[in-house]
Amino acid sequence: MAKGYWIGRITVHDPERYKDYVATATPAYREFGARFLVRGGKSEAVEGEGRPRNVVIEFDSFEQALACYNSDTYTAARSIRQEAADGELIVVQGHEA
Repeated sequence: MAKGYWIGRITVHDPERYKDYVATATPAYREFGARFLVRGGKSEAVEGEGRPRNVVIEFDSFEQALACYNSDTYTAARSIRQEAADGELIVVQGHEA
């Protein structure tokens, strides 16, 4: 079964409020078995427009990734993130080799 991934490109405007998002989202990540592959860190936009914060989160399946995003637990966190930051978040299915 192919894994599922969240890919987020974020610009944080309110770092203190973003900390609230992280704290509120953590239970959803635990519930759905999320594993952070990229969480911030150094980056360089070599093509296109970059964002200062980039995140890649792995789940056991695409369905798990969507279920986490749509869960009641994450919904509360999402509204906090949308207050504190803007950006893009997509859910993608991994490639099965």
